[in-house]
Amino acid sequence: MRFTVSSTALSSKLNALSRVINSKNSLPILADFLFDIQDNVLYLTASDSENVMKTQIELTESDDNVRFAIGNHDLLEAVKGFSEQPITFDVNLQENIAKINYQNGLFSLPIENADEYPQPQSVADNANVITISSNILSENLNRTLFATAQDELRPVMNGVYFDLTPECLAIVASDGHKLVRNKIFTIHSDQPASFVLPKKPAALLKNLLQKDGGDVEIRFDERNARISYGDGEIICRLIEGRYPNYNSVVPQNNPNILTIDRVGLLSALRRVQPFANDSSNLIRFHVENGMLQLDAQDFDFSKTATERISCDYNGTAMSIGFKGASFIEILSNFDCAEVIVKLADPSRAGLVLPSEQPENQDVLMLMMPMLLND
Repeated sequence: MRFTVSSTALSSKLNALSRVINSKNSLPILADFLFDIQDNVLYLTASDSENVMKTQIELTESDDNVRFAIGNHDLLEAVKGFSEQPITFDVNLQENIAKINYQNGLFSLPIENADEYPQPQSVADNANVITISSNILSENLNRTLFATAQDELRPVMNGVYFDLTPECLAIVASDGHKLVRNKIFTIHSDQPASFVLPKKPAALLKNLLQKDGGDVEIRFDERNARISYGDGEIICRLIEGRYPNYNSVVPQNNPNILTIDRVGLLSALRRVQPFANDSSNLIRFHVENGMLQLDAQDFDFSKTATERISCDYNGTAMSIGFKGASFIEILSNFDCAEVIVKLADPSRAGLVLPSEQPENQDVLMLMMPMLLND
């Protein structure tokens, strides 16, 4: 059996799929790509047993339908250096070999029986469905992934929570110290539904989504989700368990309002943070009379740093401690010119919001304070 495909199209698709494959696999065949040629279309699949990625390529020509599996590493290395050209696969299922012909030569690789490749999990026929713009989903995953946890005792915290309510779709992540909540008001349902998307498929999806405004369809039941985008899809096992009530930790009355240039504050934090104690990473925020002062100190190594930034502040003078690295992460995941920081007192969570919310969305990030040793 013979088929011909564009070298750059194949290389691009295989590179994207290879991100799902683990370096060590429970089944040897999971180190392979699955090739499935049907009616002049090449369907490509990669899997780590819990996550399955699929995509497709129109073939230049093919003379039959065929399915086989081929090792990911050698094939990737072989095709990634090609300039744009047609490459032809001659597949011999009796000898379990594929010969790949290109302009200046050929190489051959062993293939395996496609029937040994595990089937993806199915999603129930009565599954819930969310349809969301690819650029909105990409933006929200970009804003949210950094706040997920690595907690063996509470696995639900290790993913991104999608909470569909009659009011909105909320996309949430938290590690117990910081929290990100994105509300999208154009998506809602009279039938509440929710799921926790693991970090790996969320990160894969973030990198695969096109910023073309096309729609992404998420079908999910209690165990699995099928996420369809452009010319590909991800089928993944969801994290089971009850996500904590994230709304209950968001303070409703933080009357002290600080408005400040985001890039200026981010730059100042990056200069001051190296002087903080390595174990605590504590930075003191003292704000009053239109001035924010950042202080970091590490008495073990006789290091201190202070920097002042002008700001717009409406509230009582206050000193509050935050973990420097976490505040830097929060500011880095906004793209607005100014941020608003809402504070209550040094023992209660601070809220960070963009000065201008995205259209039809509400974005909020929360930071738990650290104890100051006065």
